[in-house]
Amino acid sequence: MLPAPGAALRERCWRPSAPLDVVLTLSPHRRGGGDPAWRRTPDGAIWRTSRTPEGPGTLRVTASGGEVRGQAWGPGAGWLLETLPSLLGADDDVAGFAAMLARLTRAGDPRHARAAAFVAGLAGRAAGLRIGRSLRVFEALAPAVLEQKVVGREAWRAWRFLMRRYGEPAPGPAPEGMYVIPPPQVWQAIPSWDWHRAGAEAVRARTIVNAARHAGKLERTTTTTAEASAEADRLLRALPGIGVWTSAEVRQRAHGDPDAPSVGDFHLPGIVGYALTGRKADDDGMLELLEPFRGHRHRVVRLIELSGVRPPARGPRMAPRDYRAF
Repeated sequence: MLPAPGAALRERCWRPSAPLDVVLTLSPHRRGGGDPAWRRTPDGAIWRTSRTPEGPGTLRVTASGGEVRGQAWGPGAGWLLETLPSLLGADDDVAGFAAMLARLTRAGDPRHARAAAFVAGLAGRAAGLRIGRSLRVFEALAPAVLEQKVVGREAWRAWRFLMRRYGEPAPGPAPEGMYVIPPPQVWQAIPSWDWHRAGAEAVRARTIVNAARHAGKLERTTTTTAEASAEADRLLRALPGIGVWTSAEVRQRAHGDPDAPSVGDFHLPGIVGYALTGRKADDDGMLELLEPFRGHRHRVVRLIELSGVRPPARGPRMAPRDYRAF
């Protein structure tokens, strides 16, 4: 593809120190099919848009021969290329995780040893997975709030509507239909009727609008330290409408926190419990099972999700609701 008129192309090549699966690592940033901010094209490239501290930008990522190539357009192009290694997990402590599994496998508690051996097998099958960090808190927060207490299809429909109506077209030669997330001040000005048209009821709308007012403070929590994620958790959960689940979903993506399990998820405790013990668990049971992996609990959950291990389906699924009909 050639750059669109007036869109300057910038490029960077980066060689990770270990095998890297770009698709697995970037897929948590995708919000359902047709996400206006995330696209995988037939040539295998991953496209992302972002509103960086320097302005909107479009990023195209490809990998070949152990090297990652980033191409970027727009005012935020330089920032996107500078932070590309962090986005792809350059700061992720994979070696520390491997050492933890080795210790647990040799542990005196046979339950911990069995669980660690199982997780080590999953990690071996997803060796290129990294927990990257986007360093953009509000970009992770707005869609996470839309996903609160609803099925994914409902939340992703709302995300697509609001992005297409209030976002701006992606800079450069991005695939058709890609947009950059609106800035926080635009979210604050979305009228009630468009929240309704999106299918987002007043509670989620108020939560996003209020969070947008504090976006600057939230963005300042993105540093490399574990304490930064803890501070982000404190600030996020101080905002009305944001609890432990939403905070974890944000910190997984924006801060690259490998120890932020999504407590409060409708399906996750059952999946984790079944994978590790053969029986479903509740949130407390899930946290008890994950405790030996403290420091990497989200990573373990992610590996279990990727494994495809699921308890037998029983009963009706949660049906999507359409607030536009209310």
